[in-house]
Amino acid sequence: MSELEVRQLRYFVAVAEELHFGRAAERLGMAQPPLSRAIRELERHLGVRLLERTTRQVALTPAGEVFLHDARTALDAVTAAARRARHAGQPAPSLRVALKADFDAGLLPGILATFQREDAALPVELLLGGRGEQAPALRDGRADVALLPTPFDDHGLDVEPLVTEPRLLALAADDPLAARSSLCLADLVGRSLPDGTPADRDGRPSTTARAQNGRERSPSAPRGRVIEAQSTPLDLAKIFNLIELGSIVMFVPVSVAARHRRLGIAYRTVSDLPPSTLSLAWLQDSRSPAVAAFLRAATAVAKAAQADAEPPQRAMM
Repeated sequence: MSELEVRQLRYFVAVAEELHFGRAAERLGMAQPPLSRAIRELERHLGVRLLERTTRQVALTPAGEVFLHDARTALDAVTAAARRARHAGQPAPSLRVALKADFDAGLLPGILATFQREDAALPVELLLGGRGEQAPALRDGRADVALLPTPFDDHGLDVEPLVTEPRLLALAADDPLAARSSLCLADLVGRSLPDGTPADRDGRPSTTARAQNGRERSPSAPRGRVIEAQSTPLDLAKIFNLIELGSIVMFVPVSVAARHRRLGIAYRTVSDLPPSTLSLAWLQDSRSPAVAAFLRAATAVAKAAQADAEPPQRAMM
């Protein structure tokens, strides 16, 4: 049996995701008849039927469901390989570090300074993104290492925990809960986190929340609060503005709270809120001397920071 071609995988994924040959052909920028012939040839090549076709609809067979999952994985791997090859072939290579702005526990300056003293050091390119974007950036070839808080999907990654610190609740200074020195998650019923998930469940989806505009909101949300209408990811400045207005609340590590003291925001302890662990992650099969050097620098700086750390302040105005 001859090897499958990337082109065949792309054609099939487009049809399987659209479940319509016309829309898939338009998405691929080609005519429908050659796309239909390509899918039939793929099925002959594999010896199984991938799609059930009728005059009204297209549906995946059980074999098609399995093949779709693996085809997506294969295409992602091809795309990542191309990105890494182009990056490695640049005249001036760099080490690409993915992280969320300010979510470095204050370690990044020290890590970069220590890394640059390593023999394998390269210029560092920072890839700043939103929550949850760092691990995918490693897998799809956009980043070489990532600083990110747990939990995250560590499939295919090696992970080194660096530092664990308590989290505080950031809320509007005029929120009635701000008058209390300590809270528990149950006190946060009706309040939402920046991604729309319920604060009282620490961001876990609620079985009772109603989905509105693609985001979950608690039916008991406080009245009179400002609601953020846009669906694009929020940067930290926008998030803090919405917290001041009482639209949302947020859980932040103490290092972030210390950097962002604002008159309109109060930080309070939540007794049953798990701490945040900042970790360094990289691909399991990485053989990069620069990645190894960055790991050495990060662990050394984190160890020194922990030795020098003082007990965190439990609540800040």
